[in-house]
Amino acid sequence: MWKIQIKRKIEGSDHIERFYELEALKEKIAESKLALLYISGANCSVCHSLLPQVEEVVKKYPQLDSFQLEADDVPSVAGEYSIFTVPVVIIFVDGKEIDRKARFVPIEELDQQLSKMTGLLFE
Repeated sequence: MWKIQIKRKIEGSDHIERFYELEALKEKIAESKLALLYISGANCSVCHSLLPQVEEVVKKYPQLDSFQLEADDVPSVAGEYSIFTVPVVIIFVDGKEIDRKARFVPIEELDQQLSKMTGLLFE
């Protein structure tokens, strides 16, 4: 049986890969040494304003695999990752969640954390 993997790059983005199917996303996270998952909502104005800021941060870290998923597109993501509010940024190392920021995502703190992690994992 053929498995269809539905995904696309976010319009205008070369750095964050958008998924529409949970299993394909989980496989990519499991394969990644360091991954960032950005979960948003279609009607969330904070999510839409935060996404470009997250995009700017992930551009700095080419070793980082970054993914995005809208909770409205894949409702099962809420149960899989215990999502109670959006936006959510989850950081994974070797497929395991190591940090999460929800609702209020301090960009400077996220940048510093990713800098430390890439230093530890890739240098």
